[in-house]
Amino acid sequence: MCGVCGVYSISGQSSIDVNALKRMNDLLSHRGPDEEGLFIDDANGIGLGHKRLSIIDLDEGQQPMSLKAGDEEFTITYNGEIYNYIELKEELEKMVYKFKTNSDTEVLLMSYLEWGEDCVSHFNGVWAFAIWRASDKSLFISRDRIGEKPLYYYLDRDRIYFASELSPLLNTNLKITPNFEVLKLYLLLCFVPAPHTFYKEIKQLEAGHNILIQGGSVTFKKYWDLPLIDESSLLKNTPKVQKEFEVLLQDSVRLRMRSDVPFGAFLSGGLDSSSIVSIMSQYSNNEVSTFSIGSEEKDFDERALARMVADQYATSHHEKVVEPEIYEDSLVKVLDHFGEPFGDSSAIMTRIVSDLASQHVKMVLTGDGGDEVLSGYTTYQGEKFASYYQKIPRLVGKSIPQIISFLSQPLSNRYRYKANRVSSVLKSSLLSFVDRLSIKTGQLSPYLINQLTDINAKKIGWEEFYHNKFSFLPVSLNNFYRLMYWNLKVSLPDDMLRKVDRMSMACSLEARIPFLDHRLIELMVAVDKKVKMNKFQRKSILRNTTAKSLPKPLLRAKKMGFSVPMREWFKKAELLKSVRDLGDLHEHLDRTVWTRILENNQAGQLDAGNFIWSVAILKKWIERL
Repeated sequence: MCGVCGVYSISGQSSIDVNALKRMNDLLSHRGPDEEGLFIDDANGIGLGHKRLSIIDLDEGQQPMSLKAGDEEFTITYNGEIYNYIELKEELEKMVYKFKTNSDTEVLLMSYLEWGEDCVSHFNGVWAFAIWRASDKSLFISRDRIGEKPLYYYLDRDRIYFASELSPLLNTNLKITPNFEVLKLYLLLCFVPAPHTFYKEIKQLEAGHNILIQGGSVTFKKYWDLPLIDESSLLKNTPKVQKEFEVLLQDSVRLRMRSDVPFGAFLSGGLDSSSIVSIMSQYSNNEVSTFSIGSEEKDFDERALARMVADQYATSHHEKVVEPEIYEDSLVKVLDHFGEPFGDSSAIMTRIVSDLASQHVKMVLTGDGGDEVLSGYTTYQGEKFASYYQKIPRLVGKSIPQIISFLSQPLSNRYRYKANRVSSVLKSSLLSFVDRLSIKTGQLSPYLINQLTDINAKKIGWEEFYHNKFSFLPVSLNNFYRLMYWNLKVSLPDDMLRKVDRMSMACSLEARIPFLDHRLIELMVAVDKKVKMNKFQRKSILRNTTAKSLPKPLLRAKKMGFSVPMREWFKKAELLKSVRDLGDLHEHLDRTVWTRILENNQAGQLDAGNFIWSVAILKKWIERL
């Protein structure tokens, strides 16, 4: 994986500021510390930059890479990996293409020469790349299907600037202003969904999209999407689905183990990462290096389970504990590498485990994406439960959660949190899907967030965003599948994958994600919910295939998540003091409501730890503007 950037004068009237391009490139050094390169065609107003993290073909994969074919000349800057590059190279060689390197970059360029824009449909991999074609002065930009690799752009009438991260665009003397219209969405979700950013003039290229700039015009095109569900034709043959899933997952791991440098795996102790390690141990001739992170808070620590897996597969295991003392440093690191507020506190854990792994290897496989692809979050159980709960008399359904909340008042914090969660599940079961999703997805109740934010400027609302994003879904579609679309099209690329990319690349570490092979995704989207979830069992398909060999305590363990005990951290006087004063945020947030949130978290009446972290990040960002 690498860092890419570039600038193109669409009209061809502007020359390239070499120093500005070099500065953009230098700001991506952490993404590619091994090599760097620039390509500049000043006469045509095009400049491309590249920072390389060498994983495949260490000696000959330098970029930007140029290729001449007759009168044609192409130049690419590329971040990512084409995992099936060996098979594609063999296919292209049969078409009499000749290769000078063993890199996947050259395979990508040759594929573009052969198939044009349709080359992306031949790739099994992840990417964000730009290809300059000199003959017609066109620039082709593409982002991978799921959105594992990022691409930001600034577009005006004359120029497009693009980069792997926000920082190069924020340091090029462009006119950029804060975008507080996304504030309410950010506070609800803890991230800003694509194509938006916290800057009005900068956008994210959405996953599965291309940009073609040619002849002075700019065209955006969606080249891939999730298959649209027809519930009458979903796959219901459980043994057949399980067999195909297992074959594809094993092949996905095998492809992602292609590397010319040492590699390992993140091992959380959950089903997904443990399954990946079990498959890696089958294909690897050497012991697999595994890396775990934990907390002294029991409810947030899976290290014991991770050790069981490490022992079973005889891995070289490494682990580290996260302490509250890293708080201030984490605030700075998150803002440095995201360039805008990003409130998912698990980014802290991801950065620390990435730093640990980078001391031993240059690439890791992870278990990310398993919950999205397998419909494995507890919210899927919630959707199934809601379909039953809504059948009881409404008056009874409304009374039960009130009784639970009342009876939980004298309990200790730990049990009151649990009782409150049960009460919340029962209440939300009676709501519409869109309202229920806002509660399940949100860090805090939408009601509280509205109270906190409805004081000034226009803001994009939750329902407006959801309906704009998913207006294509049939009204009759089962809510289980609506949730699946949400996870795969929004929370996965804009939260999970953004977090993994920034925090791993901050440590010059490449992360590969086997569960996100597009073949697996296309298969699982087409599988009936009863096959995915047998009764209320999460990840039935994985449990009955790869995971069968895992330690039994792991199979019985409750889902924990890769999170930081923020609710406990923000009960500490020093951290609480650091966030009590909103500073310049007082123009956007109601102080009285904010104080109430802090006090309720302190008293154990509200689990608002991650929400408070999101606001702390936001406050720090505003201080830097």
